Amino acid sequence: MTRRKLAILVGIVIAVGAMALIFWPTSEVDDHAREDDHGKEEAATETPEGVITLSEEQISEAGIQLASVRSGAAVELVFPATVAASPTASARIDARASGVVRSVGKTLGDYVARGETVARIESADAAALASQVSAARARVSELSAAYERERRLFEENVTARQDLEAARANLSVARSELQRAQAAVAAAGVSGDGRSLAVTSPLAGRITAAPIVLGAFVDAGEELYRVVDPNGLQIEVALPSAEASRIQPGDEAVLVVGDGREIGARVRSVTPSLDPESRSATAVLSLSRGVPGLQPGAFLQARIRPSGEIDRDRIAVPEDAIQVVEGRDVIFVRTKTGFQARDVELGTRSAGQVTILSGLQEGWQIAVANAFLLKAELGKEGATHGH
Repeated sequence: MTRRKLAILVGIVIAVGAMALIFWPTSEVDDHAREDDHGKEEAATETPEGVITLSEEQISEAGIQLASVRSGAAVELVFPATVAASPTASARIDARASGVVRSVGKTLGDYVARGETVARIESADAAALASQVSAARARVSELSAAYERERRLFEENVTARQDLEAARANLSVARSELQRAQAAVAAAGVSGDGRSLAVTSPLAGRITAAPIVLGAFVDAGEELYRVVDPNGLQIEVALPSAEASRIQPGDEAVLVVGDGREIGARVRSVTPSLDPESRSATAVLSLSRGVPGLQPGAFLQARIRPSGEIDRDRIAVPEDAIQVVEGRDVIFVRTKTGFQARDVELGTRSAGQVTILSGLQEGWQIAVANAFLLKAELGKEGATHGH
């Protein structure tokens, strides 16, 4: 072999070795490749956001009940309403006689019991009533003595029977007059000294008006207090003539107070004719429970649901199906492997139902009872992924 051929062969060997060094995979490259493959596997197995995997057995054991989404929500008509006291739950307390107000026992906002004395009026009528009792009592004493005398004389055969009977009749009349005078004194609440009359409340409740002034002279029939029983309130709704025929007794309603609270109510009655001035009928609503802080004269919003009227273009679901996740309203929709949390836009609430404006489709199955367990499970999975 010539020297030239030997040099060419050595050059070829060197070139092949250099190419092998360039293209041969190093351990570092292999490690990165393995890490990339592992990351791809994790990404492939990671659960999508909002998905909860549960078997049929797990769903049954948790007591999660399902319901199908159906179109059709109850129609709600919105009207302005006013709080009023029912006739048996409000009272105006007037002065029973003319006189001077000598004591004031209650003031605005105080609670009063039925029959409780709230003020006293010094009046000539009190003296007149007291004097009638004194006169009637004296008359009874006089005729009692006369009757006893006639009875002894009759037993001694001195007087005739008709004289005894006349004495007995006169005594009976006098006793009746005394009872009447005493009843009048008791009803008027005449004081022991016979100078003042008691002003009492005919019902239990709170004082909502107290124009009474200590030391002032009042006439008989002048208003001193107004009392309202907060448990006897009713709601009056003005119904336009076009809507009045759609509202019937027994229809369900929801009242929205100023702070956003919702109160259940029911239509108790509807006036059969329209008011000649406002051209509207009045619906009277009964509250399902007492509402603290609700005062006569307050304005509310009433949402009444006419019986039998359904809006087929809207969807309503039970309130229990709505869950709040990270500030969003969601509903858990049934999937093949469990549930998917879906954001929804809520409308009005009424009688345990919530109108859904968007986010649901008819035919889907959703979690209703115990849906909060799915919310808790979603929180656990979120914490695990975050870790």
